[in-house]
Amino acid sequence: MKLNKNIVISLVLLILMASLYRIIPNRPFGFAPQIAMALFGGALFVNNKKWAFLLPLLSMFISDALYQVLYASGLSQTKGFYSGQVTNYLLFAGLTVIGFAVKMNKIGSIIGGILAAPTAYFLVSNLLVWASGGGYHHPKTLDGMLACLADGLPFYQGSLTGTAVFSGLLFGSYFLIQQRADSTSVVK
Repeated sequence: MKLNKNIVISLVLLILMASLYRIIPNRPFGFAPQIAMALFGGALFVNNKKWAFLLPLLSMFISDALYQVLYASGLSQTKGFYSGQVTNYLLFAGLTVIGFAVKMNKIGSIIGGILAAPTAYFLVSNLLVWASGGGYHHPKTLDGMLACLADGLPFYQGSLTGTAVFSGLLFGSYFLIQQRADSTSVVK
């Protein structure tokens, strides 16, 4: 895909809106657009990987910076910058790689990505928390691992739902824009 001024402006607005949405207080656990952005970016920019990775990572960084300002000001209990942040960013880069396998014009491929990305994030992030002794310090046993995974279920449910909703908006909007562009070029 060739990047023109309108596409770049749209991507910048998408990043800013997603960053602001992520810091809205009392939104459901895990319900955020960044996983959908990673999938969409990977699928859309398969030949321009820097943009694919930039979409979710820049959105995450901006919202983390906003969280940090709110935390430092005493307006939020959520820190923006924390010890596991680099790992989290690497996980989102991995989700973008999943997006490279998603075919923009195949609904089954998009649904597969919608299911695979939040599931991979849930499993890997919670297993890393368990292995590092983070969270509630569950024992390094099968029961401890399952308890750690159970702790993450509210985030997983929100993440699945958020990924489905935001992917529907991103992929659906792209499809409609492509349809309109195709019909406009045929008429001319």
